[in-house]
Amino acid sequence: MQPAQIKELESLVEYQKNSVVSQTIIDKEVGTITLFAFDKGEGLSEHTTPYDAFVYVFDGEVEITIDGKPYRVKSGETIIMPANEPHALRAIKKYKMMLVMIKSK
Repeated sequence: MQPAQIKELESLVEYQKNSVVSQTIIDKEVGTITLFAFDKGEGLSEHTTPYDAFVYVFDGEVEITIDGKPYRVKSGETIIMPANEPHALRAIKKYKMMLVMIKSK
C-alpha cells in the first residue's frame, strides 16, 4: 500500500483454501502492520515475540491462546498479546485480522 491512498484494509488480503495469507502494510524499524486471512482450522503454533502485539479481527472468529489461556476473539473485537508470553492462534471460523507491533527499546 502506498502512502496517501485510501483503502479498505479488509480487502487487501483474501482467503485461500487451507492457507494462511499475509500482507505487510508497513514494515519499519519502529514497527509493523500486517494483515492476515486464515482459512477455517488454520493457525500459528505457539511462539513468543519481544513486543506487545495488537490484534484487530475484521471478520470471522479466532481462538488466541495466551500463556495457556484461550480467548475467543470475533469480528470487531481486539486483544493485545503481551510481549514475551507464549501465544498461538487457531481459526474457529475463517477470519481476517490486523496485527500491529510497535517496537520499543
